[in-house]
Amino acid sequence: MARIRVLRSVAGADFEWHAGQEVDLPGPEAEKWADGVRAELVRTAPVETPEAAPAAETAARRPRRKTPSSRGA
Repeated sequence: MARIRVLRSVAGADFEWHAGQEVDLPGPEAEKWADGVRAELVRTAPVETPEAAPAAETAARRPRRKTPSSRGA
């Protein structure tokens, strides 16, 4: 069985589906309906997410330049 999410309401002789509804269908039939217009396949496996957000990249600061002293002038 595959699960689809209905994108547009459709009805037939023995069914009625509303937009947003999720329906379980046999695999080949689900593929026919999931054309991106009438319905879409619902992902059953959980989506992998990173454990922590990557650290923001920052530029290293340069040390201040030494200025010549006014002594000895």
